[in-house]
Amino acid sequence: MLTWLSAEISFPPPDTALAEPAGANGLLAAGGDLSPDRLLAAYAQGIFPWYAEGQPILWWSPDPRMVLLPDALKISRSLQKTLRNQAYSVRLDTAFAQTMTACATQSRPGQGGTWINQDMLSAYQQLHAMGYAHSVETWMDNTLVGGLYGMALGGVFYGESMFSRRRDASKIALAHLCAYLKQQEFGIIDCQMETPHLTSLGAGLIPRSRFMATVQSLLNVGKAPGLWPALAIDGYFKVSP
Repeated sequence: MLTWLSAEISFPPPDTALAEPAGANGLLAAGGDLSPDRLLAAYAQGIFPWYAEGQPILWWSPDPRMVLLPDALKISRSLQKTLRNQAYSVRLDTAFAQTMTACATQSRPGQGGTWINQDMLSAYQQLHAMGYAHSVETWMDNTLVGGLYGMALGGVFYGESMFSRRRDASKIALAHLCAYLKQQEFGIIDCQMETPHLTSLGAGLIPRSRFMATVQSLLNVGKAPGLWPALAIDGYFKVSP
């Protein structure tokens, strides 16, 4: 039975989430709000919001969970060539709102709309200002052409969405994110739901229990919240010939 959240910031245990069928794997609760305190409490328990326009806020904790280890990214030959050419720059946290808006308008096969509505945009921009939400941006000719955004808590990066307006632009951002997270000793990237695209990049499924244990072990690891240095990985990522 689905739990409806009250004004109190609390969530039911993730292992009480619904299972398949009907595409509801991991649906845990509904209602509540997108306040910073509630969102931070959710992510600390491996829970994230995902809902369509006109629905109440829906909270998810799927089992199994799609994750990517920072050193497990699969880089194709074509992407290696792109990375070597370096006809781009990668910046952190210089265009968060622009990146998130671009993710909201990205056309995605099989999806008739976006879950990144105005309330989500406002909520995550608040978290960005607090130093929890971050963007990784691919720039070409001084134009934002791809990127991703997500949440960082301790040694966990929770990936939310990606967009690309040029070939491989989002993959460039992901490659640099992985390099930066390795440098900063992050342990895991949460990809939430399984997709063929994520699988092709090296992500895999793990049981929710293992994911939750990993999250708990990493929450107190890493730097305090704050904006990431804009050019921390500009030119940092190298690919051997």
